[in-house]
Amino acid sequence: MTLSDKEKMVAIISNGIAVFSLLQERDSLPKNTSMYDFVLKVIPEDIKSELSIELIDEVFQYVSSAHSS
Repeated sequence: MTLSDKEKMVAIISNGIAVFSLLQERDSLPKNTSMYDFVLKVIPEDIKSELSIELIDEVFQYVSSAHSS
């Protein structure tokens, strides 16, 4: 089974959020780096057409609620 571009995007966003959180805990991020900036930098150019701020927000909300329950 091949992942669609949107499925790939969700996986990359989720991974980007996880890495951002780890780096933030370790105080290893450049100053003033937002989660959005970080995620935008890790998205491959060939699937950026699937990207939206709303999708980042939706993935973040899902991951946050899944880990808090």
